[in-house]
Amino acid sequence: MSNESAHKPLLSTEKLDDKTQEFNQNSKTSSRKRRLRRCRSAPRGDSMYNDDDENDVKIDEPPPHPSKIPMFKNLNPNLRLVIIFLVLYISIGTLCFYLVRNQISGHKTNSVLDAVYFCVVTMTTVGYGDLVPSSSTSRLLACAFVFSGMVVVGHLLSRAADYLVERQENLLVRAFDMRQTVGPEDILKEVHTKLRHKCYVTFLVLVILIFIGTVFLVMFEEMPVIEAFYCVCSTVTTLGYGDKSFNSGAGRLFAVFWILTSTICLAQFFL
Repeated sequence: MSNESAHKPLLSTEKLDDKTQEFNQNSKTSSRKRRLRRCRSAPRGDSMYNDDDENDVKIDEPPPHPSKIPMFKNLNPNLRLVIIFLVLYISIGTLCFYLVRNQISGHKTNSVLDAVYFCVVTMTTVGYGDLVPSSSTSRLLACAFVFSGMVVVGHLLSRAADYLVERQENLLVRAFDMRQTVGPEDILKEVHTKLRHKCYVTFLVLVILIFIGTVFLVMFEEMPVIEAFYCVCSTVTTLGYGDKSFNSGAGRLFAVFWILTSTICLAQFFL
């Protein structure tokens, strides 16, 4: 009797299996709760979903900051601020000149487009003369916007110059760091190469803009090649005689962007 009780297990095999299954089930439940609690309190950054549960809710991420967007990430903060001011200036000027559109005489196409075109021509001091203020209110408004426009353009060029100077300073710092392995002549050569590269690129962009403007005037404004080139040169240099200008709606829409780009590019070339 004693020998049989000595060899008899404390728990039967069936009970042992039941206990094992119950333990495994509790372990899975607690593990799932821990994963769910971790997902709700501190979600993992490398996954948007829980791999173990198909019913998990997608975790929304906050929208990226504008400065982290690739389009604005590499843009200088000062230039970004000036561009914002430029957009505000053109928007306010367009609204003001649209309100006094009946007090502006000349060849007109579309009311809003003419207001934007007149604002840009005034700001850049091109002054074709195809649209002119004809009342005291519109003339005073034009005087205010021509001075404020010169301030905005000058500020834009100043910030662009500061940006170029900052890049040159960074280049010099890197050059002095390389002085241990590179001689002074190589350092000066690298600086001069960067300056020449900047001049070449700006000049190439200016030539491309002049070519595009000339081709556009020939094709859309139906000007002869010489007259188109003459109009482009008088526009880029802000001379603006006024005998040749953009008269069609498509031409003025093109001029809004082309005049800003070409005049600023020419000023940038001499900085």
